[in-house]
Amino acid sequence: MITVADVEAAAERLTGHVVRTPVLPSPGLTALLGADVTVKLELLQRTGSFKARGAVAKLLSLTPGERAAGVVAVSGGNHGVALAVMAGALGVRATVVMPRTAPARAVETARAAGAEVRLADTMPAAFALMDELRDAGLAVVHPFDDPLVVAAQGTVGLEFAEDAGELTDVLVSIGGGGLIAGVATALRARRPGVRIWGVETEGAQAMTAALAAGGPVPVALSSIVSTLSAPSASALTHAHAAALVEDVITVTDAEAVRGVLDLAEHAKVWAEPAAGCLLPAARRVLDRVGPGARLGLVVCGGNATTADVTAWADRLGVR
Repeated sequence: MITVADVEAAAERLTGHVVRTPVLPSPGLTALLGADVTVKLELLQRTGSFKARGAVAKLLSLTPGERAAGVVAVSGGNHGVALAVMAGALGVRATVVMPRTAPARAVETARAAGAEVRLADTMPAAFALMDELRDAGLAVVHPFDDPLVVAAQGTVGLEFAEDAGELTDVLVSIGGGGLIAGVATALRARRPGVRIWGVETEGAQAMTAALAAGGPVPVALSSIVSTLSAPSASALTHAHAAALVEDVITVTDAEAVRGVLDLAEHAKVWAEPAAGCLLPAARRVLDRVGPGARLGLVVCGGNATTADVTAWADRLGVR
């Protein structure tokens, strides 16, 4: 497992490459949920999500030979965009493998940044193609199964600990688990009493399955939330979740999309369903912990178009 020292070292490496995103009280969400809410607006990060942190940290660690050969990553959207943009800024050739279900905007943005985008029929097939390209000589920038990437994502938690007021419970979305592993490491070191809660959507429950099985297992993917749709957690991220996370809460796709609309209306931010899922989960956390909770929400990304959200809302009957 990584340590808070690893996260602090990552923060030093990232200086000048990423944004220290705002940490703010949200009066609108406080009124909506009936408990104090503070948000970490990682959707204002470069490339629209926290993924820029891990991508650039890994790129900066590469040898000259690895940079010359180029890099490859698999992504449901945000990691691929982050790698494409950050690799372009550093002059590194990037290939991004995405499932065909990835948002069209993510594919277009990655290509516009100069990356070669390869599409696979499913997310497991995308991971398999990434492995093939690794074997052909490209350096892998894994979205979550890499200590350097996890430590860099943990800088979100380091900043939250330094910039927020008192918090009792922090909610973090989970795809493969890199973000929650890093954030939990930093927060539990800096604020030992804070409880960390993970959030997944039905049909993208890699960490829930890993915790139940005692280790990573393949999961069937059916959620619309491609940015949370990892085919399994990793041993690295599972170990952190098992040791540091209070529990993982599952919400429906419809609840996640409703959360996007609630964030827009009450928090005045335009997020994606991977962040929208935090609001229904927050209600469940409040039911479990009782009065006096002070919530922190890591609003992880905002890369969803109005057309995307409208289509999902129509399909799922969300009003």
